[in-house]
Amino acid sequence: MPLYEFRCRICGNTFEELVRNSADEAGAACPVCGDKDVQRLLSASALGFVSAAGAGGSAGGSSSGGCGGGHGGFT
Repeated sequence: MPLYEFRCRICGNTFEELVRNSADEAGAACPVCGDKDVQRLLSASALGFVSAAGAGGSAGGSSSGGCGGGHGGFT
């Protein structure tokens, strides 16, 4: 079951919800205010990856720091 991130359009609360199907997604309600006016957010976990720049590393191919750090990683 995918775990999706939602934001309540009424109170602004961000929360996660297990979604089995589209009916579950339509029934998602904010745990703070109970409103169902929520928006599903696009998160890195939903995409299945995090870019090197988004993870605080360098996307420029530097071998110092970032993903790999010059120890047999990608350069």
